[in-house]
Amino acid sequence: MVSKRLIWFAVLVLGVCLSGARTVHAQQPTPSDDEVNAIARQLFCPVCQNTPLDVCPTQACQQWRDLIRQMLADGKSADYIKQYFVVHYGARVLAEPPRTGFNWLIYIVPPAAFLLGLYLLFRAYQAWKRMPKESVGDAAGELPSAANDPYVARVEEELRKRR
Repeated sequence: MVSKRLIWFAVLVLGVCLSGARTVHAQQPTPSDDEVNAIARQLFCPVCQNTPLDVCPTQACQQWRDLIRQMLADGKSADYIKQYFVVHYGARVLAEPPRTGFNWLIYIVPPAAFLLGLYLLFRAYQAWKRMPKESVGDAAGELPSAANDPYVARVEEELRKRR
């Protein structure tokens, strides 16, 4: 017969082995470059001026793209990743400024200026169409006629002599 000690030893060894066992999760696939660049093109490089993160050639941007890849692999959302960069580098890293506070002017002023310009052009065109059709002499005041201008008369006389 098997002794009680041997049974207790086997139970102890089995318990120690099972205590180290953990739930194994399937490893998520590594995010593709397209998935990383979809988020990176929504961010600007904090180091380079006006360069989207997805095309910036600097080593720092490569590290930030790797960080985005790691965050995506960890299951973080695109909004979380953008917010992470905003917290660490400020709102200037966003390709599209947030639509809050003073930033609303970015979305309102250009269309308003365009509409104002169209209105001004329309009014100028209407004013131009309403102008009376006057001769050049009437618009600039009364010009002397050729018969009254001694200079024109002298030029015409000289031209007649040369014929």
